[in-house]
Amino acid sequence: MASEQIHVRHILVEHQYELEDVKRKLDQGEAFESLAQKFSTCPSKRQGGDLGTFGRGRMVEAFEEAAFALKVGETSGPVRTRFGYHLIQRLS
Repeated sequence: MASEQIHVRHILVEHQYELEDVKRKLDQGEAFESLAQKFSTCPSKRQGGDLGTFGRGRMVEAFEEAAFALKVGETSGPVRTRFGYHLIQRLS
């Protein structure tokens, strides 16, 4: 049986206060992609934070748990990993 595949994008920053600021802008209607391009420290920022499609076991545990818990179209709260703080948005 093939494992579930999800498609997500994210914004990665170093500090939680930065992520809270980005989340506020998102809540005020700014586009996730433009916020990722502006604020994310991940190379995926060039693609608006798009990480593509992946199955379980491909990402660090905290990121993966949060991503798989989201419904399509939903955005996570702050998710902390060894890389920093993420906002994750599930696309499919």
